[in-house]
Amino acid sequence: MSACAARRFVAAALGRARGAPLWEPSPAPVPVPVPARGLRALSAAAAALPLQLLPPRRNLSSRNRAEGKVLETVGVFEAPKQHGKYETGQLFLHSVFGYRGIVLFPWQARLYDRDVASPVTEKSENVAGHGSKEVKGKTHTYYQVLIDARDCPHISQRSQTEAVTFLANHDDSRALYAIPGLDYVSHEDILPYSSTDQVPIQHELFERFLMYDQTKVPPFVARDTLCAWQEKNHPWLELSDVHRETTENIRVTVIPFYMGMRVVSCVQWRYCIRLENLDSEVVQLRERHWRIFSLSGTLETVRGRGVVGREPVLSKEQPAFQYSSHVSLQASSGHMWGTFRFERPDGSHFDVRIPPFSLESNKDEKTPPSGLHW
Repeated sequence: MSACAARRFVAAALGRARGAPLWEPSPAPVPVPVPARGLRALSAAAAALPLQLLPPRRNLSSRNRAEGKVLETVGVFEAPKQHGKYETGQLFLHSVFGYRGIVLFPWQARLYDRDVASPVTEKSENVAGHGSKEVKGKTHTYYQVLIDARDCPHISQRSQTEAVTFLANHDDSRALYAIPGLDYVSHEDILPYSSTDQVPIQHELFERFLMYDQTKVPPFVARDTLCAWQEKNHPWLELSDVHRETTENIRVTVIPFYMGMRVVSCVQWRYCIRLENLDSEVVQLRERHWRIFSLSGTLETVRGRGVVGREPVLSKEQPAFQYSSHVSLQASSGHMWGTFRFERPDGSHFDVRIPPFSLESNKDEKTPPSGLHW
């Protein structure tokens, strides 16, 4: 399900009466134009209007839809929370990537936002080599979530859902494996909805982690296996710091994760990066330029075409791209910063700053957890 398709669902809902079906079943649904960043605007509208949510059907065109298939209602939008956290079991639509998901548990991260001056100081950051601006960290809620497997094929070109979350191999402490469809989502990206379906999300871990309880709100509660899994894998799952900066309406968000010593004298980190176009102008990522400083005193420069073999286009219909990568240092800590070079439709280029972020080792070296081998 693309973010563009999700926006069309929302646009249709906003034009209907309270409680009415979002889209009438028909052999050939017609796309509805919506303004850029329509899902963001939904946050306010949803507080006053319960919207019905529809499942993805590849595209809103008959040529991509299997013969005889029609759109079906899968849930009703709820008012987004302006205060407080979402509970385990909360169903949601991702406001940028448009996929369906469910909240497993929250993380309290420190957000270093170079676009916003914060009076609340938990920790400050000033990375040499990237200007002298001091950034104040503030607490911000993120969520560990499961992504509906039915939506993954529709967002694979915009978000690497198979390469966000890694855990240690229980048989080999230096090996890691990925868990597809396990993402980290910021509080403001959650568009909550409810469903009467007892298994509303298709993911291999859904029924292992959650069970239906109609007496609860939301009606999906954590099994003991989820609590045990979170505790055992906490060192790899933990989200600590988030870094954000905007240049010429292109926002770059970086989340680093410490992965431990994977080979002799080599410490590894991975980082997730989200690029988001906040403007209506179409731009394309062409180059990356990284500066990597190690505590050992080395400064490495890395240049290359695109990222992870791609040169994504960011437009108002598809405004974001998310990917993951990794870095190794022969030291216990370091820093990274740099720029992405984008191209405009007229052929001109501009550089977008990557917010500097620290590569810090955990105080205690990670060892692979035992039990819950899946």
